[in-house]
Amino acid sequence: MSADRYLAVAGPRELREGEVSLADPGAGRVTVDITYTGICGTDVHGYTDGHMLPPAVFGHEWTGSISAVGEGVQGLRAGQRVVGGVGPACGRCPQCVAGHARNCDTVFAEANGVDADAPDYGAFATRVQVSSRRVIPVPESLSDVEAALVEPTTVTFHAVRRVAAEYGATTVVQGAGPIGLLTAQNARNAGAGPMIISEPSPARRALAGRLGFAHVVEPADLRTALDDLTAGLGADLLYECTGVPSLLQPSAELVRRGGTLALLGYPLENSSISYGDWQSRELTVIGSLAYHHEDFVGAIRGIAAGRIDVAALHTATFGLSSLRDVLEELDSGRSEHTKVLIDPKRDGRA
Repeated sequence: MSADRYLAVAGPRELREGEVSLADPGAGRVTVDITYTGICGTDVHGYTDGHMLPPAVFGHEWTGSISAVGEGVQGLRAGQRVVGGVGPACGRCPQCVAGHARNCDTVFAEANGVDADAPDYGAFATRVQVSSRRVIPVPESLSDVEAALVEPTTVTFHAVRRVAAEYGATTVVQGAGPIGLLTAQNARNAGAGPMIISEPSPARRALAGRLGFAHVVEPADLRTALDDLTAGLGADLLYECTGVPSLLQPSAELVRRGGTLALLGYPLENSSISYGDWQSRELTVIGSLAYHHEDFVGAIRGIAAGRIDVAALHTATFGLSSLRDVLEELDSGRSEHTKVLIDPKRDGRA
């Protein structure tokens, strides 16, 4: 038994440092030594809000190596590199029994960090124990950095699958943070037509250009660029990836009559919309949250094939003791970072 460090949210802008002694994993569970944990916008919200999320969701984008395997676990071994994910549809919950396996309650709970046998912290830690359902092997062709970015890639892979846009659809991606840039790449792979990416940060606009996107604009120029591209018709499809509540109605107004608004950004406040506008223009609105097991499989294959560049998004790696400062910087809106990883072994105690 060994003592492992972790950081968890204890209140608004307050982190609690702790140690936990992890025993050998129980039946059906594995112990994973964390290599990297990505910082998600959800983590920033959870830190600033203090009570928005279950503790286990704080630090959910992780990769590591299995160090111990519990009784009855099959297909996994010590030393194997894995990422945290969700298992296949369980086949037993009410959704599955009713024939809605894509909305499996067990998978949804896993995606939201619910694990009755897990400690009350996520993977901003040196080691975690989870159900073996929730670990997915990583191909040797993926680097550790690429593995650490599988989870956000999967979020966007899931959203693009849900939208199932027509080939060649004129597309807008609002926001060029990690979710926006990954959405844009997955949409391109799925056959998107002309695409405009809107982003206020010069550094992120430049990164979008390096990823091969030709139409990258400041938000103030988006309407003009879209009108020029579509002769004033509007987008067939808009992916809203910022989660800014005030942008919801303006985003809808960029979509043509009969088009689709896809929601990926997660707002913390209510938004004001024109119900009549959405109805009269017959908009299709698709919400997307989390993912399915098969989305992880598809996202990993896309990264391994070089069709999704995730390494380009990685801008910095910090130790666990820097987590509070990094969260504050990302919340400030002034950070030029795209994707930050935490290496829990990099430094001493936080």
